[in-house]
Amino acid sequence: MTRNVYAILTKEMLRKKRIGVLMGGISPEREISLKTGKAIARALADKGYQTCAIDVDRTVVERLVREQIDIAFIALHGPWGEDGTIQGLLELMEIPYTGSGVLGSALAMNKEAAKTIFSYHQLPTPRFQVFCLQDDVSKITIPVPAVVKPVSGGSTIGTSVVRADHEFKEALEKAAEYDHAILIEEYVEGSDITVGILDGEYLPVVEIVPKSGFYDYESKYLPGKTEYIVPARLPREVAEKAQEMAVVAYRVLHCSGAARVDFLVERTGGLMILEINTVPGLTETSLLPMAAAEAGIDFPTLVERMLFSAQLHIT
Repeated sequence: MTRNVYAILTKEMLRKKRIGVLMGGISPEREISLKTGKAIARALADKGYQTCAIDVDRTVVERLVREQIDIAFIALHGPWGEDGTIQGLLELMEIPYTGSGVLGSALAMNKEAAKTIFSYHQLPTPRFQVFCLQDDVSKITIPVPAVVKPVSGGSTIGTSVVRADHEFKEALEKAAEYDHAILIEEYVEGSDITVGILDGEYLPVVEIVPKSGFYDYESKYLPGKTEYIVPARLPREVAEKAQEMAVVAYRVLHCSGAARVDFLVERTGGLMILEINTVPGLTETSLLPMAAAEAGIDFPTLVERMLFSAQLHIT
């Protein structure tokens, strides 16, 4: 059960609350988080809200108390920010926060857990196995080409596409720099799309066309490296199916607020869910704002709606 303690407040009452934008952090995605956080803080200030930017480190509790934060807007990506840890801290401090709760955040961040739940609910996802660096490489059952990535991570950091068996060792070592558990996933030929979710409602589908052919870190965050098409160039029934599946995936992982569900569209038109992002990026190349804009929601309004979803999830 969730408890949205600010649901009955007006905008004028919310503007009297002190909002802490939690950004930066200590994960490998720190730089992207800072960009997201700064964009959020500007948007909230433009809307007339009292904001305080907090670059999160191990003194975050003291900062939250000293700054007298009433609501936390989470802009932290990766471990310690998107995996349920900061969410659990905020629950203990009884500070309502944006996005998913402890359970939804933890499940979505752990790709093994998320994909296991997708499979249970008959939501298609590429075949996978979980590996550790110490395991015998001969026990890998996923044939090449394959994708190797940390079980818990984002922004394709530590991710490799393996096209020959001898490449597995280097790819596993790369992924192990970010997590002791490594996901080896079937490589599926197709195109990338994503579906944004805002308070349980889907947004228009965004098609992602990286110029390199693989949607890696540079393709995601360097302007000009990727073409984004919204609405996606898909048959209507495929787009609608992706939106419906995205909402189901969001619900079975117990997500809240804003999220983004990433898919691969097979050449046959079939859909494969890759993962859910519970703290979507909000930079100049980010996908959720593109989808929201297509739905007629400008960036400041998107951020404000995310703020309105702030809640405590544990009663």
